[in-house]
Amino acid sequence: MSIQIDKLSKKFISYKKQPGIIGSLKSFVNRQEFVNTAVDEFTLDIQQGEFVGLLGPNGAGKTTLMKMMTGIIVPSSGHIRIVGYEPFQRKKMFRKKIALVMGQKSQLWWDVPAYDSFMLLQKYYELEFKSFKSRLDQLSELLDVTDKLHIHVRKLSLGERMKLEIMASLLHQPDVIFLDEPTIGLDVLAQQNIRKFLKEYQKEHNTTIVLTSHYMADVQELCSRIVLILGGKKSFDGPIEKFESLLGKEKFVHFEFSESVNPHKDFTFFDQFDPSWSNDFSQVDLRIPETDLRSATIKILQDFPLINYNCEQLPVERVMKALMEKPGVISE
Repeated sequence: MSIQIDKLSKKFISYKKQPGIIGSLKSFVNRQEFVNTAVDEFTLDIQQGEFVGLLGPNGAGKTTLMKMMTGIIVPSSGHIRIVGYEPFQRKKMFRKKIALVMGQKSQLWWDVPAYDSFMLLQKYYELEFKSFKSRLDQLSELLDVTDKLHIHVRKLSLGERMKLEIMASLLHQPDVIFLDEPTIGLDVLAQQNIRKFLKEYQKEHNTTIVLTSHYMADVQELCSRIVLILGGKKSFDGPIEKFESLLGKEKFVHFEFSESVNPHKDFTFFDQFDPSWSNDFSQVDLRIPETDLRSATIKILQDFPLINYNCEQLPVERVMKALMEKPGVISE
């Protein structure tokens, strides 16, 4: 078992203070304590080689959970073991077995070439130089950044820096990788390149990877399992296919017409599929049950001036939006 979490909780205590000098003086006598429960009795088991997506809205507790799994912060209660170690003890062997990539924080020195940072990491992880150099050459070739290793990091593009950040985290060949928004701010091509690399790397090395991302394309392409956290609690844990079906066995289909559809004549047919129309009634999004998809599409093709349509195969983003608006939708 790579990751074992049992009833893990983290509470942050802060104090309220009224403004001004009088407020400061009052706080000395009677401080108002405020407790924020970021993670609440969270339980999770992840097997070696799984690629798991950890999802949730801002403030749900994802990053706090990730920091507890990597030992950055200490839990308030509960138990956690990562590859057999308690993360908050930060033992040397534990640090050699994990890696953390944060899209909004850099571990590379800004004013020196990435190669210099890699040399420092080689000493930090006590890597034999020959194997370090071989791994560096392999990763730089796979990520297509061989010609970027000796350029100052601050002069590189965001996509190039992100590739080098991932390289820095993989030099010691960790057993578990934590990815916190690894594609944030990247263009579509850079995102695709990083996803392709991560998919191939995980498959080749059977590495356990936990991913948090607000880009649902990352989750859909990489993760086979989804864990949803809402308000610090685990709300869903299962295969991505099951997650997609939480709102039912419908398909989200977008139809475009060459002209506006007559609202008085034609809407009785569309109303049964929860339609969302464009302002000029020339486009519509429908939620069609799988059993009715064929017949409904045929009728629209025959009776309406259809010029284009698209069936959404993996509606993870729609499910996430619905769950954030109405958490009670989940019923396990």
